[in-house]
Amino acid sequence: MSSTIAASLLAAKLSELGSEVEAADKAGSDWMHLDIMDGHFVPNLSFGPATVQALRGRTRKPLDVHLMISEPARYLSRFAEAGADRISWHIESEDRPASVLAAFKPYKKIKKGLAIKPATPLRRILGLLEKIDLALVMTVEPGFGGQKFMQEMMPKISALKALRKERGLKFLIEVDGGIDVHSAPLALDAGVDVMVAGTSIFAKANYKNAIQALRG
Repeated sequence: MSSTIAASLLAAKLSELGSEVEAADKAGSDWMHLDIMDGHFVPNLSFGPATVQALRGRTRKPLDVHLMISEPARYLSRFAEAGADRISWHIESEDRPASVLAAFKPYKKIKKGLAIKPATPLRRILGLLEKIDLALVMTVEPGFGGQKFMQEMMPKISALKALRKERGLKFLIEVDGGIDVHSAPLALDAGVDVMVAGTSIFAKANYKNAIQALRG
């Protein structure tokens, strides 16, 4: 088994965030994942554009920014200009998805991601798959780290993989939530390309071994 591993910095030692990024980079993480929470769309607060900008200089690995915020179109430019390589936003956060897609237009190099909560049916994003580079399936309720993996989301991932093949598309399928050595094989078997992992990396004494274990 093999997959892109995105180290979720929400689980890192926040007082040493720059050093944690460098350690995860050296240990073999492919991407660095930043959960952006506003206390409104989800009941928690986390990183902002200043954090993205500060960490941009600590790694050459892609910064995978996950917007769990209301009004993503309003703030997207700030994260783009801070150094994000990929920005995902939640379909549940915006009734006018065209406004968010339009906000990406000045930033041609940034990959466009679209995320869905566990309770959100896949049909909500079917009309947008041709316009994105990344589909992010949540396998926990967004807002907090360390939650239990929701295996019942695997059919959603398998359906996305089938749709991608049927339509001849190239978007990546990312999974976020509860990924560890037990759930990673299930996600990979369902068709995931990118796995976000937080506590299963940063709670371990050896990050390199933890990342290798996730790859299988």
